Amino acid sequence: MARRSLRVKGGLRLRGDVQGQACAINAQSPGMTGESVGDATLHQAVIAATGLYTPPETLTNAELVAAFNAYVAKFNDDNAAAIEAGEAAAMTPSSEEFIVKASGIKSRYVMAKAGLVDPDLMRPVIPERPNDQVSIMAEIGAAAARDAIARWGKDASQIDAVICAASNMQRAYPAMAIEIQQELGIEGFGFDMNVACSSATFGIKTAVDYITSGSARAVLVVNPEITSGHLNYQDRDSHFIFGDVATAIIVERADLAEGGWDVLGTRLKTVFSNNIRNNFGFLNRAAPEGNGAADKLFVQEGRKVFREVVPMVSEMISTHAADLGIDTTQLKRMWLHQANINMNDMIGRKVLGRDPSPEENVIILDEFANTSSAGSIIAFHRAHEDFQSGELGLICSFGAGYSAGTVFVKKR
Repeated sequence: MARRSLRVKGGLRLRGDVQGQACAINAQSPGMTGESVGDATLHQAVIAATGLYTPPETLTNAELVAAFNAYVAKFNDDNAAAIEAGEAAAMTPSSEEFIVKASGIKSRYVMAKAGLVDPDLMRPVIPERPNDQVSIMAEIGAAAARDAIARWGKDASQIDAVICAASNMQRAYPAMAIEIQQELGIEGFGFDMNVACSSATFGIKTAVDYITSGSARAVLVVNPEITSGHLNYQDRDSHFIFGDVATAIIVERADLAEGGWDVLGTRLKTVFSNNIRNNFGFLNRAAPEGNGAADKLFVQEGRKVFREVVPMVSEMISTHAADLGIDTTQLKRMWLHQANINMNDMIGRKVLGRDPSPEENVIILDEFANTSSAGSIIAFHRAHEDFQSGELGLICSFGAGYSAGTVFVKKR
């Protein structure tokens, strides 16, 4: 894409709709603080490298079902009288067959397995660390980032910004991004971003904006997801959904990059919905009667989400592609959010107009489960090395909000 220089009165730099972006003003070059510039060069952005951290422990469907069914048996036994009297509902056991049919998930990686397979706990056990030790989210985020930096082949000093984009943050402040920045020895700035399962694509879009405007040479987007921490393992409809992981993406200025993927366009969309919700937050202490309630963990109306999100995302992909002059049948591969295999299959059919092949619609759910914002990045990270120069692909996420992000890329 050709660069364009725009000048406006007062020295502000105006960036037009480049790479599918909205307008922005007063973007600064690296090293500038609060200065405005009269002549701006718009840069092409490139996804230069990705990285992955996988936790050491695996939790299979069989292990998860055994723990859940033991909990169910104990619950039904302890509440037998109330169930008999119609005052309480008996819980229904889960099964491996039910999980695979509902989601396509067969296993997942987790940070702390012992508590998840203990019917008396049904939660991860992750002790707090002293403030002088690295936080667990920063630790796994930095691990994924180091993998990306090693694949990039350049020094971390060439990164100007760090965005920690994830569905949950370990604390309110200091920002997890700043701690990751400290761990990696990166100067510049960092901040956190939470758009649930769409956090990675929202982070990529933000990084592209910084690159396009000249605000940064390279931006690191990190997605540490310890989703086992917000999952209700006592809920049959969702106890199997999530897994833990961390991913990282380096977005770089094209004239500085070696290889990688041209970002042809990015687009974001949000529509408010309560169908995926988590009410845990800092104001819970102001209403302590609600502490421990089910709504302080992940809650969703799965069937409603399917009916509403699939057409929204399918239309968004097709419209964005058309606006970029891309025929969706030209896409070699789609790296979609990894929430549910049935959703991905349906979106693939709607976008391509036929059943997608496994090579066209990458699924990593069977191994990783739903890893929230990291899912589409794992898929991209795991399945892109066969691309030839000029071939097209799509990174897409969708989830709570509702939120959705599309990133069309071309192999350089």
